Amino acid sequence: MKSIAIGTLLILFIGIVSCNRPECTNENSIFENNSPESGIYKDELISQLKTMDQSKLTYWLQKYEENNEKEFLYFNIQGDELCAILVLTVNNWEKLENIKEKKGVSYRGAEFTDLKFTVIKDSVSTEFICKSFDRIID
Repeated sequence: MKSIAIGTLLILFIGIVSCNRPECTNENSIFENNSPESGIYKDELISQLKTMDQSKLTYWLQKYEENNEKEFLYFNIQGDELCAILVLTVNNWEKLENIKEKKGVSYRGAEFTDLKFTVIKDSVSTEFICKSFDRIID
């Protein structure tokens, strides 16, 4: 009986730990002092992403949000010396129907592998547009 209880606790512990993203510490004052929706934040994120190996980045869903008839997914984005928030506009919900339906609830903290997005920047705004991803690890 004791070994069954220990086994059950071990499985629960592994399940809880596997859903958590690794710790990261932001050391960038622009990310620390500005909102992820701000132009300065987005410009700094673009600058950082240009210097990084994209294959080493990880993306963890933080939340779903609707604003001005647009829908967004917020991600914790992590990589070598990068700890930031990426706000993606989602125009195509194919493969994301469940997230949209549940407004992100129950997917918070899930890792998205091979997340792809484009950047649309003009003199007024910068927008990150979700293109695709490989899979969701929840």
